[in-house]
Amino acid sequence: MFKPVSLLIGLRYTRAKRRNHFISFISLTSILGLTLGVAVLITVLSVMNGFDRELKNRILGMIPHATLSSREPIPDWQNLAEFAKRNPQVLAVAPVTQLQGMLTANGQVTGAMISGIEPAYEKQVSIISRHIQQGRFEALVADGYGIVLGAALASSLGVNTGDKVTLVLPEAAVTPAGVIPRFKRMTVVGIFQVGADVDGLLAYVHIADAGKLLRIGNSVQGVRLKLKDLFDAQAVSHELLYQLPERYYATDWTQTHGNLFSAIQMEKAMMGLLLMLIVAVAAFNIVSSLVMVVTDKKADIAILRTLGASPQTITRIFMVQGAVIGLAGTVAGVLLGIVLSLNITDVITWFEKVSGQSLFDAYFVNYLPSELSWRDVTWVSLLTGLISFLATIYPARKAAKVQPAEALRYE
Repeated sequence: MFKPVSLLIGLRYTRAKRRNHFISFISLTSILGLTLGVAVLITVLSVMNGFDRELKNRILGMIPHATLSSREPIPDWQNLAEFAKRNPQVLAVAPVTQLQGMLTANGQVTGAMISGIEPAYEKQVSIISRHIQQGRFEALVADGYGIVLGAALASSLGVNTGDKVTLVLPEAAVTPAGVIPRFKRMTVVGIFQVGADVDGLLAYVHIADAGKLLRIGNSVQGVRLKLKDLFDAQAVSHELLYQLPERYYATDWTQTHGNLFSAIQMEKAMMGLLLMLIVAVAAFNIVSSLVMVVTDKKADIAILRTLGASPQTITRIFMVQGAVIGLAGTVAGVLLGIVLSLNITDVITWFEKVSGQSLFDAYFVNYLPSELSWRDVTWVSLLTGLISFLATIYPARKAAKVQPAEALRYE
């Protein structure tokens, strides 16, 4: 079977036992450096993808993509909802009334963002109903004065379903006893947990109860929108707002969590760049390895030249050898990176259990997420292969310039 001479000899040089063991050591370190660099790069990119996914699915699944609100109570929110749903980017609409206050129980006091919602509509724009750990989301009924708490919020108050909490509204009432804040006893009918910081911030009551607490009756403050593409939130909300009276205003997720998302994207880009430099350093170890091989093989090169091998053939021989080193390191790194990316979450969870330390409590998720992206694997592989190939050019051309008579003079 026909085999090109440069490929045959290049592969033979790769497999052959070298007289200089230091050269073999340099080649081995080049492969190991590429392997570790590629594996770490793929793993880190997978972790950043995991944080990105958790931000979208958990936090952005709990908060509205966009909200149309009014400076005055809206008695006919259904008309506003129908108007919003005429936009092709809007998938679902739900009414909302926001309250800010403090919750107190068992001597504990904590602040909370309390949303008055209609459970049947809220299911269409939020993932909360899929993360109820105790009780029932549908237990929020008009005039029932029930409340659904986040797991961290319920834990800080020391309550479970069926317990009572007191809602303290930042509105003073004048009584014969003086000016006192408004209180309302409420029953915990559900506890949700999504594994993010919203578990300690959000609470839900029925929208009719919220209207009574704010003394706006059956009116609401606005409507929440779920969009086909959350990255179009600003454009869609501005488009809708342009057709509404001046009393309306719009907010979207980029105003509350946009900086976090941008930080994750920037951190992913910077980490990818920095780790790619590590891969480049490892790849250019191939240069030193091949230069030493060329020095070691000068006699062989001279003999090949005297047998009629062209400079281009000599160049290809050493490019093949360098490419094999680069390919071995890249393939090993990709395989190791895939294994690490698929198991890093379980490994870190096991380490936290063994060490008794919680490493991610300061983040918006309390564990290390990971999502392997084959697109990232592809571009890392191609870029590493390209860098490895470029690293072979200089030593291969150096080998091609070896003069037979000069090389054989001292043999």
